[in-house]
Amino acid sequence: QVQLVESGGGPVQAGGSLRLSCAASGYSYSMYCMGWFRQVPGKEREGIAIIDKDGSTTYADSVKGRFTISQDNAKNILYLQMNSLKPEDTAMYYCAAATSMTGIRALGIMTSGPYDYWGQGTQVTVSS
Repeated sequence: QVQLVESGGGPVQAGGSLRLSCAASGYSYSMYCMGWFRQVPGKEREGIAIIDKDGSTTYADSVKGRFTISQDNAKNILYLQMNSLKPEDTAMYYCAAATSMTGIRALGIMTSGPYDYWGQGTQVTVSS
């Protein structure tokens, strides 16, 4: 059974940094892509950083230049380095994995629909 477990969230002051980790287990095949999403109450879950099986990355405009997604394939860990954090980055952050390109092509790589597996989330709170 596929499991994604996030860690690394917490409180931080504006301008600070955090690194989120997502430990993946329970599968032997390669995911088509993996990524980070975030959600605040009352709003839709938004994709912020995606990495595909070839290592290509996609970022939301709101985090471009501040966040970096990476992965350690040997350890099956996905990372999100977050720098220059802003209060508007406060959200629950989720790790997600998509097993095929079909949904990605139909709905887009930054939408939540195509992703088959999700972690439980880790809260990031940025204070001003």
